[in-house]
Parts: sequence; structure tokens; C-alpha cells
Amino acid sequence: MVEKFIRLSNGVEMPLLGYGVFLVSPGECERCVTDALSVGYRLIDTAQAYQNEEGVGNAWRKSGLKREDLFLVTKVWISNAGEEKAAKSIDESLRKLQTEYIDLLLIHQAYGDVFGTWRAMEKAYRDGKVRAIGVSNFQAARFFDFAHYVEVKPMVNQLQCNTLIQQTGIEPILDETDTKMMAWGPLGGQGADGIVQSKLLANIGDKYGKSAAQVALRWLTQRGIVAIPKSSHKERMAQNFDIFDFTLAAEEMAQIAAMNQHDTGTVNFGDPQFVKYLIETYG
Repeated sequence: MVEKFIRLSNGVEMPLLGYGVFLVSPGECERCVTDALSVGYRLIDTAQAYQNEEGVGNAWRKSGLKREDLFLVTKVWISNAGEEKAAKSIDESLRKLQTEYIDLLLIHQAYGDVFGTWRAMEKAYRDGKVRAIGVSNFQAARFFDFAHYVEVKPMVNQLQCNTLIQQTGIEPILDETDTKMMAWGPLGGQGADGIVQSKLLANIGDKYGKSAAQVALRWLTQRGIVAIPKSSHKERMAQNFDIFDFTLAAEEMAQIAAMNQHDTGTVNFGDPQFVKYLIETYG
């Protein structure tokens, strides 16, 4: 049986495949999420910084789906860091998403008062406003340090991860706290182009009647990594979603593993200029 879910450390079941709305404009978000839900996606990944939480909320509310059949993910941004500000931002996200609870709440970036933010998230978790909490873009050393000092250990770490950026080095660190990996950019982008044009992935896909992109997504989910591909085209959404009717052989998994080029990602989260850019652009 092909697994379509993973179980987080607190027992919450999370879909292995979802739909991401990074860089989807507020005006387009409702339409895109509506299409994604109609295709069959039930995990929707957004963030405060994306400024499209309201579109997600409108789409699921109009879909006719039961709230318990959805898995909504959002993230606390740097400008909302700190216990008091984060708590207010969580309530604001709940309002925009038109829901009484968030399935997974992440710290978006490892900057600002992350420990204050986490205390607010822990309280929201205990109060039932959030079903699971985690982090995003926390590299190995930063994650280890952070997880060592918090009471509730992160259940998810969302990282840039795909067949060219495999994040294998952080996996043993995540395993220590039973933290699951969630992949942003699962089909490339931001310095990791070439996945959908890969001859290796295309050749493997021919065996199963699948595209290179479908093989890339199957490789991630077969490793137990949650993938959140993005597309504004319904046909592509449907293709990306159609990956659970085949299983890659061990030899094929190993061949794809040999594609790794940037184990920790192409974005230098430790670059002061990058941090400055984040704060000045999105803060």
C-alpha cells in the first residue's frame, strides 16, 4: 500500500503532498487554491509574509469541504517575532484563514526573537488553536541549538529540498527529535533548475508512464518528505498530484540520490545581506 500521509511526533497525520502558494498573488490565490482543492489537494501551505492567507480562507470556505478534511499550514513572519506580537499574529492568521485552528504553524525564518515566538506557538498549541508546530529554514546547527532549548520539540522543519538539494546532512539531527522534513521548491527554482528537464528522471518516468516532475515528487514522498509543489495551471496541478500509483525501485531511488548538488540548499540564510533583504522587503 502506498502511503499518502506521515504521522508527526504528536500523532497528527499530515498529507505527504500539498499545494504551496508562495509568490501567488493575493488576487490569484483564491482561484488557484480552489483549483487545487478540486484536483484533490488537501494540504495548503501559505504564510503571513505571502499576504494571501485570505485567499486560502475564501477558497476552502467556498469549496464545500469539511474543515477536518483539510490540512492548513501557515508561518509566523520576522516582523511578528516575539511572544506578544506572535500571539496576535496567530489570531490574525486564524481570522484570515477563516478557521478555529491551524493544522501546522511554523516559524518562517530563524531570525528575531524566535524563542518568544515559540512560547506563543506552544501556548496556541496547548490552547487548541494549533494542532502541530514547527520551523522553516532552520539549518542543522541552528535547528539543533533551537530544539535543545524548547519544551515542545519542532514537529516539522520546512527546507529547500528536491532531487538536486537533498538535505541529507540534517536528517540525523531531525531524527533526534522525530522532526519531519517538508520540502519547499520540490521541483526546483531559486538556483535549482533542471529537475523537470532531467534525462535521468525522464527515463525513469518512461517506465511508469510518468513525467520527470512526477518522479521527482515521488522520490521525495517515498522518503517520507512532505512536498508542496506550486503551479497556477490546473492541468499541472493534476499532474503533480498523480504520483501515488507507482513506487520507485531501490535502484532508481539510489540513482536519483546521486543527483545531489547542494546538500544544504542554494539560499545562504547566514548571509547578513540576505537577512537585511528579508527584513527590508518583507518586514
